[in-house]
Amino acid sequence: MYIRKKKNKSGSISIQIIQKKHSHYKVVKTIGCAKNKKELEELLQEAQKQLVRLDPTLFDYAEAVAPKKLSNKHTKVIGDEFILGKIFRDIGCHTINFKKPNKKEMFRYLVLSRLLYPGSKLYLIDYLMIYKKEKIDKNKIYRFLDTIYSDKLQQQIQQCVFHHTQKIMQDHITISFYDVTTLYFESESEDDLRRIGFSKEGKLARPQIQLGLFTTLQGYPLSYEVYEGNKYEGHTLVDILQKFQARFHLQQKPIVVADRGMLTNENIAYLQNNNYSYILAARIKNITQELKAKIIKLPFLDDGVIHTIEIEKELQYKDTNNEKQTLKLKQRLILTYSSQRAKKDRYNREKALQKLKTKIEKSNNITKDDLKRSSYAKYLHLQKDCNVYFSLNETKIQEDEKLDGIKGFITNDWTLSPQDVITHYNNQYEVERAFRISKTDLKIRPIYHRLQTRIKAHILISFVAYAVYKEFERKIKAAKLDIKFKLTFDYIKTMYGYQSPFGVEPYELDSIQQQIYDAVYNSES
Repeated sequence: MYIRKKKNKSGSISIQIIQKKHSHYKVVKTIGCAKNKKELEELLQEAQKQLVRLDPTLFDYAEAVAPKKLSNKHTKVIGDEFILGKIFRDIGCHTINFKKPNKKEMFRYLVLSRLLYPGSKLYLIDYLMIYKKEKIDKNKIYRFLDTIYSDKLQQQIQQCVFHHTQKIMQDHITISFYDVTTLYFESESEDDLRRIGFSKEGKLARPQIQLGLFTTLQGYPLSYEVYEGNKYEGHTLVDILQKFQARFHLQQKPIVVADRGMLTNENIAYLQNNNYSYILAARIKNITQELKAKIIKLPFLDDGVIHTIEIEKELQYKDTNNEKQTLKLKQRLILTYSSQRAKKDRYNREKALQKLKTKIEKSNNITKDDLKRSSYAKYLHLQKDCNVYFSLNETKIQEDEKLDGIKGFITNDWTLSPQDVITHYNNQYEVERAFRISKTDLKIRPIYHRLQTRIKAHILISFVAYAVYKEFERKIKAAKLDIKFKLTFDYIKTMYGYQSPFGVEPYELDSIQQQIYDAVYNSES
């Protein structure tokens, strides 16, 4: 921008502020018309003030604070709000009704700090000091966590994230992936939610909770639920699906893809009775002898060989009243072979057999714990006379060998090709990646909170932070930036601005920062 003096036909001089953009000139503001030298000087002085206000520079600011020196206290990190705050608003989380503006602001701070300063909530104190130059008492953070979580608020936030994902997917969510992970606590005490159970993180003596997460094929978040740490993961699927359907009123139900832990009769019956298509991993070495016999006869010579077996059977399950029911099923068992998997299966079996042989040689007294271990028990042969003896069951070992390298998938969807079924299931790594991002990049665990409201608030904040992370990642990938994605956060942390009389003004961005800015602000979708 610059100041222009324009002579009029009447002899007066108009003082204008002009902006040049793409070789075009635009009158931003007309200050006035001067008829004499005094008026001209006064209008030029006013124009200079207006120009500084409209288009301030660092030198203008230096003059404004003179005779004081420009120092670090005038400089602020602005990348958090400049970039990630924009993503936060794009998702629509700024519209959540917290009733009080300061709570809405605190929620945004907690989400953005989870992305830039992941860790304990007390990291927010450092974040606000460095990024906002604000001091905050830790008790204020804890009080906020006690009030943030409610069923109504959680539903608003999950709907906000879901609708954004739905928009990205152009209203076509055809596949949904479900998985469960465990999150441990530093505390050793249990309560109704924090329970010691099977830990996927190897923290056997630590209380934990379980987090069930739905994502799309690309890993964009859809919904989540928190469960007790000792709950069997297979029992979570029906609960989260019921809440998922009630919360979002889906017209077209997506195909549910889940791992073998969800392959229970009750889960299959629920999916079938409620018109869900599903793809579940099959336990090939634990299926019926009849099916095993069919599979063994099939030729699996090369990697990538695919066979399909159609199954008609009666499924026995218990309904919600714990009464036995029977359901007629038509399914497809899709089978594929991998020589690498066969090598792994052979290694695991030989390792289990060696342990078992060593144990039998030392003592024939096999305990119940040994029988509970499937890799041991299925190879044991029980002989009874006056005493009880154990030996290796060579027949079962030979049957097992014939199934090495074969992986199976159960589906009730007859429209998908066998290759589509396999591809969809193998894409489940996206939901596993979501957990990895949450645990490593966002440091969702370990959890230090004790109160259930704070624990659930922590998960809620992390869920939104993951949604912001994925949307930012999507925009960066779409822009095809020649930079590792994780390094973009370092560039965000070094975006600075200065506090002027007219607000915080950004310094000029470097080339990579400008590319990040363009990716976030100029992308069409």
